[in-house]
Amino acid sequence: GQPLPASARVVVVGGGIIGTSIAYHLAHMGCDDVALLERDDLTSGTTWHAAGLMVTYGSLSETATEIRKYSRALYARLEAETGQATGLNQCGFIELATSAERLEEYRRVSAFNRYCGVDVHEISAREVQDLFPIARVDDVLAGFYVEDDGRVNPVDVTMALARGARMNGARLITGVSATGVTRKNGAVTGVTTEHGVIACEYVVNCTGMWARQFGEQHGVIIPNQAAEHYYLITDEVDGISRDWPVLEDPGNYGYYREEVGGLMVGLFEPVSAPWQVGSVPENFSFGELEPDWERMTPYLESAMSRVPISLDSGIKKFFCGPESFTPDLAPIVGEAPELKNYFVAAGLNSIGILSAGGLGRVVAHWLLNGTADVDVTGFNIDRFHGYQCNPDYRRDRALESLGTVYKCHFPTRSMGTARGARRSALHDRLAAAGAYFTEVSGWEAPDWFAPAGEIAQVEKLSFGRMNWWPYWEAEHRACREGVILMDMSIMSKFLVQGRDAGKLLERISANRVDGEAGVITYTQWLNELGLLEADLTVTKLEHDRFLVVVTDTMHRHAETWMKRHILDEEHAVVTDVT
Repeated sequence: GQPLPASARVVVVGGGIIGTSIAYHLAHMGCDDVALLERDDLTSGTTWHAAGLMVTYGSLSETATEIRKYSRALYARLEAETGQATGLNQCGFIELATSAERLEEYRRVSAFNRYCGVDVHEISAREVQDLFPIARVDDVLAGFYVEDDGRVNPVDVTMALARGARMNGARLITGVSATGVTRKNGAVTGVTTEHGVIACEYVVNCTGMWARQFGEQHGVIIPNQAAEHYYLITDEVDGISRDWPVLEDPGNYGYYREEVGGLMVGLFEPVSAPWQVGSVPENFSFGELEPDWERMTPYLESAMSRVPISLDSGIKKFFCGPESFTPDLAPIVGEAPELKNYFVAAGLNSIGILSAGGLGRVVAHWLLNGTADVDVTGFNIDRFHGYQCNPDYRRDRALESLGTVYKCHFPTRSMGTARGARRSALHDRLAAAGAYFTEVSGWEAPDWFAPAGEIAQVEKLSFGRMNWWPYWEAEHRACREGVILMDMSIMSKFLVQGRDAGKLLERISANRVDGEAGVITYTQWLNELGLLEADLTVTKLEHDRFLVVVTDTMHRHAETWMKRHILDEEHAVVTDVT
């Protein structure tokens, strides 16, 4: 094949839609020294079998919504730029609400999405039927309709991004496997392949469901896990049109769209099946799995009941292919805390196609400018911990996380699987006092306490006040009007010691923290743009000893921020004492 370059500024590993989008955006931003490595052909992992929905509706994150809007706009203009069609069909998208809870959830989502500039309208069951005539609507309370959303062809989009990347000087090399990376002084220096080493300044791991395994070789924590993912395609259906909107019905675990004259029925079953928990085979390319008819039949029947004609149509294909999911259903993106200049963009939880355009832009900007230009807190790789890579944790959590995609997303719902990973020294006493525990960054944290004689349980999840409200209120009053003892074990704590500990903390803190000993100072840490990186307290214990306390979610972020800001000539040591 193609000769390998001896060096490149950036090496992107993985030629799915995410990797090609990052290569495309790097090249567009003026970094023409980019090499992308794909061990097989472009799209061979999970991109090729994606359903290709291009939907801007549905996220409660401003960053994620902007990423979707940008992706849709990019896919709309790629053909004119590259001459390669993307198959974008802005046929519209409808989300169905068939219960009071879903109606509440989608009205909240819609209000937020409209605030973010997504043109979503609440429509009646009758209007749903007008737009998608073969749907059964007798139980539909409302539909949420976005006229400009729709679908794309994932392979075509990837090829258009690849062509655009090449037109701007990027090198895309297929049939070559990346086998590892080289490193020096805690930073990445190159990528190894079976045909030699490519020296580089940055590596981006876009290897999809292989990302954890690739990262493991160089100590990077990437806890994504492959799971079975299904869709069915029927024989031709009379009168169906490719201009009908994509219809999504989470209450019946299904989404529906036209596919070559038939109907595609996609599934997100509530209890899923993790795949290859040990490791995903290296040579699995354009691969299909044997469908589990027995397990899937009840979910399939439920989904098909929304479009009754599908039950009478022949089945052309029942497809099962693996896709990767993360412990909290958010992607894994950013610079690895364990290895400088090593970036990751993986774990897209079934929304890789509709996120790829915007995510490529965000990662390229982050890499070239040293800081992201959007709020990346929600998907930053440094939110994860080593225990989340353990096989039992991944197996149990993947089962639940795919299952929650189509469940009602109540604001106080806590994950139920893979629990008990971290417990405070007071756990048994808190439990004896009637604590109801939720998961907070892997910790079992008391959310509220049931009064004596009552069982600590949530009776029914809701968007309103729940059964525990009065207990919670009493606790607040006790705190405001009296005094309480609070277990702060979940907070992340670091000892910063050494001759220059005070100098380091003074330099990275917005407030003055190196005054007299015995003082606690509340402060922020800012990046070079003056934007927040962390919000914390610094306690000066002695002239060369400090205690830094940050929130649970920012544990590794704060630790990495401190360590990366110690100058070569400084003597300061950061120790995790959480």
